[in-house]
Amino acid sequence: MNKSDLIGKMASDAGITKAQAQAALNSFVKASTGALKKGDKVILVGFGTFSVSKRSARKGRNPQTGKEINIPAKKVVRFKAGADLSSTVK
Repeated sequence: MNKSDLIGKMASDAGITKAQAQAALNSFVKASTGALKKGDKVILVGFGTFSVSKRSARKGRNPQTGKEINIPAKKVVRFKAGADLSSTVK
């Protein structure tokens, strides 16, 4: 399912236009991104939790040359599925 499919499904389930569904989805993405950027968690009970964690710097290898390279530290977004989502997908 891509973004367009999701917008269409949201619109039909909620009985709203695709433009309204797109605005709602864009608002959710913007609010979630802002919260994660500040270091907050986004918790959707039953669905899951989005959080930010730090990945430390490490050494790696260039697969083409075999030369050792330094991979810098960075922040990554993590998702942990909630109990309802996990049990539904099984």
